[in-house]
Amino acid sequence: MKYTTEIIIKKSLNEVIKCMDSTDNMKHWQEGLVSAEHISGTPGQFGAKMKLNYDFGKRKIEVIEIITKQNFPEEFHATYHTKGIRNIQQNYFVETAEGHTKWTCKNEYQPTNFAMNAMLFFMPRAFKKQTKTYMTNFKNFAENGASVANA
Repeated sequence: MKYTTEIIIKKSLNEVIKCMDSTDNMKHWQEGLVSAEHISGTPGQFGAKMKLNYDFGKRKIEVIEIITKQNFPEEFHATYHTKGIRNIQQNYFVETAEGHTKWTCKNEYQPTNFAMNAMLFFMPRAFKKQTKTYMTNFKNFAENGASVANA
C-alpha cells in the first residue's frame, strides 16, 4: 500500500529541521514512544540503525529504523521494520513563499506475513490516520512546543 500525506508547518525550514533532526524530540510528537536506542552507524546519518520501542497499552511494538537517505534540509528517508511489516518512508521538506515549511511524507507499506497483509487490505485508513496523527503532533510541537509526552 502506498500513500502520500502533506502538512504545512508555520515555521521556517531551518526551525523545522532542527526539531526533526533530534532523537530527543521524538518523544514529543511520536505518541507511545518509550525509548530510542542507537544500534549502529553514525546517529542521524545514512545507514544508521536505531531501535524504537512503543507502548500502546496492551500492544508493545519494537521497530528498527534504518536511514536510507539523509539530505537535510530537503529530505530524509528511512525504512521501518517490525513484526509483519516494513514501511519505506520518504520525507521531503520545502520552504513556502510565506516562509513556512511544507512536509510531504510518502509511505509504502509492505506486509511480511499474512496477518499484516489482511490488515493492510481491510484497514488501510488506520495506517494513513497514524501518519497524519504523527505529522499533526510534530506540527504542534514545532509551532507551539506542545508535547504528547506530557499528555
